[in-house]
Amino acid sequence: MTLLAQPTEPATGRTRTGSTALDLVLRFRALGLVIALAVLVAVTAAVNSRFVGQQSIRDLLLSAAITMLLAVGMTVVVLTRGIDLSVGSVLGLSAYVTADFLQSNAGTPVPVAMLVGLGVGAACGLVNGVVIHVGKVPPLVATLGTLYVFRGIVYFVAGGSRINASDMPPGFLDFGTARFAGIPYLIMVSLVVLVLIGVFLSRYRAGRDMYALGSSPEAARLAGVPAGRRLLTAYVLCGALAGLGGVLHAARYGTVDASAGSGLELSVVAAVVVGGVAIFGGSGTVYGAALGALLLTVISNALPVLSIDQFWQQAIVGALILGAIGLDRFVGLRVAASLRTKDSHVD
Repeated sequence: MTLLAQPTEPATGRTRTGSTALDLVLRFRALGLVIALAVLVAVTAAVNSRFVGQQSIRDLLLSAAITMLLAVGMTVVVLTRGIDLSVGSVLGLSAYVTADFLQSNAGTPVPVAMLVGLGVGAACGLVNGVVIHVGKVPPLVATLGTLYVFRGIVYFVAGGSRINASDMPPGFLDFGTARFAGIPYLIMVSLVVLVLIGVFLSRYRAGRDMYALGSSPEAARLAGVPAGRRLLTAYVLCGALAGLGGVLHAARYGTVDASAGSGLELSVVAAVVVGGVAIFGGSGTVYGAALGALLLTVISNALPVLSIDQFWQQAIVGALILGAIGLDRFVGLRVAASLRTKDSHVD
């Protein structure tokens, strides 16, 4: 894997004008999310000071950790103008297969359990990638189908039973609650993955190619980007992280059944869009998606404290998604207009 060389600035200034405007907006979006988080936490803490207690904050981060992990993988796919609606089902399949494996192999180390979950998720992601790239099926349709296929496999494998905490090794369950320097291991795993994928997307050519595919698939192909390989990489990576999320789910909750992860894909997509990743592809960061996941988690936990009906949560999330998509569209039009103005001056 080679580092991507810094591009030289074209004579027309086209790239610089568009990217500068977009970078400013993305930074403002991230700042807006941080401010929204701060205000929401401050208001909720004013109503109930225990909301900012050490244990409460730890629980909030734990609740966001798995969604954050899946949002990182989803970001890579969305950057290429794709989507993966099967991540919840992949998490459920990985969680059950991993728990069943640990039940039969009590002495299995936690890293091996993670590899099992990663393998299950990567296999599911490869199926998605092949169906989309080779079968030429639209990502929305393909992953909607595999959502039900993978969930059906979970129900078939589970056979109506569930795996309880007493059936799994104590060491694995301890991993779900253990902390290092006060930080739970599950949060540390999500943060490490977040940084690694963030570096991959920003510093390496394969990562930058994801942005190129989302910005203009045809131009990316003409520039020599191996579109098929990058697309498969994106879906395999997304599936692998969903599989790792299944391992973390099993470690945290202990009890695993066929319904694990049901409906989670909607929260993940919402986190990605709210976090500033353009649903049309080509722009956004995994850090914004992580902030989006954290914001949605805080909203869901703050509403009961503020005595607001939980039914309003869906309305709030929906409004945030519509606002984020509208802002992306507005930015796209402004950047395009800026580029046209620049070209007219050059001509």
